[in-house]
Amino acid sequence: MAKKYERSAHEIADVIRRFGKCFIDQHQPNSYQLRVLNALVMCRTAALGGHKYQCDQCGHVQISYNSCRNRHCPKCQGSNQALWVQERIERAFDAPHFHVVFTVPEALNEIGLLDNKWFYAKLFDCVWQCLRTFGYTQYNAETGAICVLHTWGQNLSLHPHIHCLVPALGYSLKGHMKPVGKSGRYLFCVQKLSASFKGRMMSAIKTRLKQLNLLNTYKPAIEKAYAASWVVYSQPSFGKAENVIRYLGQYTHRVAISNQRILEVNEHGVTFSMKDYADGNKTKLVRLSGEEFLRRFCMHILPKGFVRIRHYGIYSSRFRAKVLGMKDKMQVNVKESAPERLKRLTGFDVFSCPKCSKGRMMEVELLPRIRSPDWITRMQQAKYTHK
Repeated sequence: MAKKYERSAHEIADVIRRFGKCFIDQHQPNSYQLRVLNALVMCRTAALGGHKYQCDQCGHVQISYNSCRNRHCPKCQGSNQALWVQERIERAFDAPHFHVVFTVPEALNEIGLLDNKWFYAKLFDCVWQCLRTFGYTQYNAETGAICVLHTWGQNLSLHPHIHCLVPALGYSLKGHMKPVGKSGRYLFCVQKLSASFKGRMMSAIKTRLKQLNLLNTYKPAIEKAYAASWVVYSQPSFGKAENVIRYLGQYTHRVAISNQRILEVNEHGVTFSMKDYADGNKTKLVRLSGEEFLRRFCMHILPKGFVRIRHYGIYSSRFRAKVLGMKDKMQVNVKESAPERLKRLTGFDVFSCPKCSKGRMMEVELLPRIRSPDWITRMQQAKYTHK
């Protein structure tokens, strides 16, 4: 049974409240980043309103405040992840799947920050073009992929990479599905895949910099990127699609850092844990000033409306509709409330009394949102007050 959500001793919201004003003064985040930070501060507080429940057996009273539902909030991703995994399992092809990861070298980080929306979109495009080309050239088939963008490293540094779920299956030129890969152990040569990915991405970046008249400015970074090793990692098949989807589900709704990793927040800054993959996966501590912590966190706030989970080839909705005749959106499903679905998928019953475990929590009062100024407004007011 899934564990009930428990508030961590320290949260990102605590860091924002304590160091937000100084961070804004020093780094001038854009309006969308400010809105995200504001949402995280208000999440599951009286500011968003909520519901008052009472147990029908023991009379225990509990207040549940509304969540912000922002995709960058570490407190709002658990149920989304469970629902995503279930939907993917229902639609997955019955074939072995590979976990493939594409990573760009650190030398390109500065260029990526110039226009991260373009950079991440091009990253997706180059990844899929590589996989698609290799599928046709080696197996004469259109393969597919479910791709998930991550932008962070364990220490909150910028580390863009894409996790891909690739089926050992393709749609042949003769118009039928066929297995691809070799015995579930080999899909594509990662060395050749890395070279192809490097060539496509670097060509796109140079073209973009020429358009912006910045090619000479970033020539040193381009040279470092060419000299660096471009790593494409491929993990052997997990067997059943359900197994690999559950594995990839660990990555789909992650945010830059979970609240559980934040160990201390005080006047000196923030201390959090990280796993050092270069040193035998040892757990180490990282200490940053509050302003630096928020600066790094904001690097991973994706542009508004940017899609970070994408489906390609035989996993695209267009292929399923036009080629396979599967019209998912037209299916009529039995009506199921969000709490009912969460219980079915995770085993956690949100209406079970946390005190007596026998009664049902019944809503007795609706709590409205608080109309006082939000966090952003208060920060702006404080800024002008001290001028």
